[in-house]
Amino acid sequence: MSILAESMKIKVDDEESRLSKWMKNYVFREFKRRGAVIGVSGGIDSSVVLALAVRALGNKRVVALAMPEKDSSPDSLELAIQLSKKFDVELLKTDLFPALDALGCYNNLTDAIKETYSDYDPKQDKVKLVLPDNLLNKPSLNIFSLVLMRPNQSEERKILSPQAYLGIVAASNMKQRMRMLNLYYHAEKRNYAVLGTGNKNEHYQGFFVKYGDGGADLQPIRHLYKTQVYQLARYLDIPQTIIERIPTTDTYSAGSTQEEFYFRVPFELLDKIWLGMEMGMSTSKIADDLDLTAEQVKRVMDDLIQKERTTEYLRTAPLAIQD
Repeated sequence: MSILAESMKIKVDDEESRLSKWMKNYVFREFKRRGAVIGVSGGIDSSVVLALAVRALGNKRVVALAMPEKDSSPDSLELAIQLSKKFDVELLKTDLFPALDALGCYNNLTDAIKETYSDYDPKQDKVKLVLPDNLLNKPSLNIFSLVLMRPNQSEERKILSPQAYLGIVAASNMKQRMRMLNLYYHAEKRNYAVLGTGNKNEHYQGFFVKYGDGGADLQPIRHLYKTQVYQLARYLDIPQTIIERIPTTDTYSAGSTQEEFYFRVPFELLDKIWLGMEMGMSTSKIADDLDLTAEQVKRVMDDLIQKERTTEYLRTAPLAIQD
């Protein structure tokens, strides 16, 4: 058996017990809060955090928030409803479209998209951001392209200028920050804590929005690789429809998977290569263990190091001059 596959396994019962005790201590004793709110998206991470919270705090002290907007997949709300029924928690739904529209989110996004596709029609065209294809196949830089999908036409793909990319990201990040605003409204109204849903991949690779989905009081699964989150999901009896759902950003109208949008490698391999790095294994030993070439492994390792280095700003707390 693969050394890395075996090392990636966690003792799910011990981990659930440890996280439950930790969460209960911080919510009730350290923060003096009465419960917790969680933004649920129908994804694996928020589902696992909700299930952990129910075990730690009780279902009557957990509130789930579904916060769809214009570009959200209908599946996200349907799965959030299924999850809340499964764990018998209160589910609140807030449509974020009016607030985001009033702030100019969609107009700003359209303007930024039109820098690349001047004839873009937001009423019928769909778009998504993507990085180059699977990093295992060939080396390439992390340069974003914008994919345009028009009705009854083949999709188009163009590399974004730095200005267009920044404009698209700035506008779409408003969605995550509006969700954080809503989470804290409902938390403070009840004297509850906000539970974040980011995992290790997202936090250390910079796949989150500062003061958006990165804004929380507790981050229970931040230390877990994505594949370890799935291990917990099966133990916690998360609905199979959620476990089988492909991880998505649920941010752009065309919909994009987390792999094509940011990580570029399937989590099953990405996590093991990262774990091998942390275990001090050589490139060649990781490659042999995973039946890859040393060149493929090195590409992924370099990408992991680069993303962690270039996104350090996101993980930096507000700075002040020290006396």
